[in-house]
Amino acid sequence: MKLIEYPPRAEWDELLRRPALDTERLFGTVRTIIDKVREEGDRAVMAYEREFDHASLSSLAVSPEEMDTAEALVSDELKAALALARENIETFHAAQRFTGRRVETRPGVVCWQKAVAIEKVGLYIPGGTAPLFSTVLMLAVPARIAGCGEVVLCTPPDSDGRIHPAILLAARMAGVTRVFKAGGVQAIAAMAYGTESVPKVYKIFGPGNQYVTAAKQLVGLRDVAIDMPAGPSEVEVLADASARPEFVAADLLSQAEHGADSQVLLVTTSSRLLADVRTEVERQLARLPRRDIAARALDNSKLVLVRSMDEAIGLTNAYAPEHLIVETDNYVEVAERVTNAGSVFLGPFTPESAGDYASGTNHTLPTNGYAKAYSGVSLDSFIRKITFQEIRPEGIADIGPAIELMAENERLHAHRNAVSVRLEAIRGK
Repeated sequence: MKLIEYPPRAEWDELLRRPALDTERLFGTVRTIIDKVREEGDRAVMAYEREFDHASLSSLAVSPEEMDTAEALVSDELKAALALARENIETFHAAQRFTGRRVETRPGVVCWQKAVAIEKVGLYIPGGTAPLFSTVLMLAVPARIAGCGEVVLCTPPDSDGRIHPAILLAARMAGVTRVFKAGGVQAIAAMAYGTESVPKVYKIFGPGNQYVTAAKQLVGLRDVAIDMPAGPSEVEVLADASARPEFVAADLLSQAEHGADSQVLLVTTSSRLLADVRTEVERQLARLPRRDIAARALDNSKLVLVRSMDEAIGLTNAYAPEHLIVETDNYVEVAERVTNAGSVFLGPFTPESAGDYASGTNHTLPTNGYAKAYSGVSLDSFIRKITFQEIRPEGIADIGPAIELMAENERLHAHRNAVSVRLEAIRGK
């Protein structure tokens, strides 16, 4: 990890730069795959599964028998852990239900909103080096609470054509409608345009590698909505002298093991803590099964020493981390001053891992500084809000003249006339 002491504000932009993620260079390759799936449907998806996942498939759909077999393969301990996580995710997201309120903006003018679920959503769950069954819960549980009619899940199979049993069990527990064996760009294309097996959806959710990210960007330009811009995972720990070095190091490494392109950042006012964390990272890293991946992520990562907590908070808000852990003596007060972050973890006993799995908050969050403008996935991500209005005669009589005047000045005479004919009808009674 790079050590940076007392960086001047003029250098913050360079200091906070993420590892480059240039998905545009992949657009040519990705577009070719998308077009092939769009034209040939299941046949193209299966061909790409043979090429990329080395799986020869006779069907993309996961059968009920495969779901039953998967459930039998998952240990009782993991089933209980999944049930606990699902319950907490349900509790947190159910509390986000929208209740519309009728508002009379003027006498006779009533406006309101209604929340309506997105009818068809697609979830992408990576396989690869880490089967993210937790992400199934994070996406499918709020989709079910929102009332989405069809929840489709795509995930890559192994070379034997099987999907990790915990992914299938989580899908069953969370209420996924159908599961398909498809990964990468071909899965995104299948959900965006539909195939003989995979239904077309209206919005796609879920993380993935740079090819999946590029595919979501391309299909999201005009054909289907996507959850948010995405990049490699990241965490910042904001700490003072009261923080425990072994906790901080563990938090940094928990994110570093996601992938070689992940980034972790320690911002602290304590030179002693910084030195101790550096030592502790090396000690804990040596014991990790995924130490090679974590070590490469640490090459992108930084230990930053600042002069004051004011400066630390300013640097944090400029960085806008996906995950922010605040391990300071007065962490509640510090947290009140955080304005840019995806999800915030407060105090020494709140690891980022809790949000990844079982505290109840969602772990699908904006990365790459997008937390300045985007929220993480929530119940709102799966619904649309439709506005309604009802205007009675006294209402149009009240606001009508203002509408006429505004339309006239915008030179939209038909807009004015739509009000004028109504005002004339009222006056003629």
